[in-house]
Amino acid sequence: MAVFALAGATVLARLRRFHPHPRFGLANGITLLRAGGAAVFAALALEPALLVGEGAAWAALAGVGLLLGLDGVDGLAARRQRLVSDFGARFDLEVDAVLILALAVMAFGLGKAGPWILGLGLMRYGFVLAGLAVPALARPLPASRRRSAICVLQVVVLGLLLAPPVGPPLATGLALAALAALLGSFAVDVAWLLRRAR
Repeated sequence: MAVFALAGATVLARLRRFHPHPRFGLANGITLLRAGGAAVFAALALEPALLVGEGAAWAALAGVGLLLGLDGVDGLAARRQRLVSDFGARFDLEVDAVLILALAVMAFGLGKAGPWILGLGLMRYGFVLAGLAVPALARPLPASRRRSAICVLQVVVLGLLLAPPVGPPLATGLALAALAALLGSFAVDVAWLLRRAR
């Protein structure tokens, strides 16, 4: 509830200033629904023992699949209603970030990988903090299919780690591949931002 309340308060605080349209829109409503789902996973991350057992684990995996499907629907809804905005894109990004961090914490809590897996969820926030120290890194980035694909890859991999048959050896390999892809993607963005700052 605290995570969802924080998301709602943030949306309300920034809506008038950054949302250029007269209505909230279906797309932002879907993203808000996804924020509720991410909040549920954030709560489960604090109690990973609740996912012990095949039924709970498969249900969690289905929940991840649902949130991932909704992630594709909100962008489509925004374009169809002509309500695309930087606000909506940022809202979507931050919900993805919370979900990925929650799933990474869950994977660690379930013993699917070592503490290094938290890097999948913390890298986004590390990048934001780096932007405070190096202003060039805080500049906006252009839309990128690569970045979107890497985000989907993280959610898919972390979701698969919830499946009971995926044990530590396979889980470690999958998570390492996702982490390598994420590091590469951030490296491309950092290099682009630093070049533009020269």
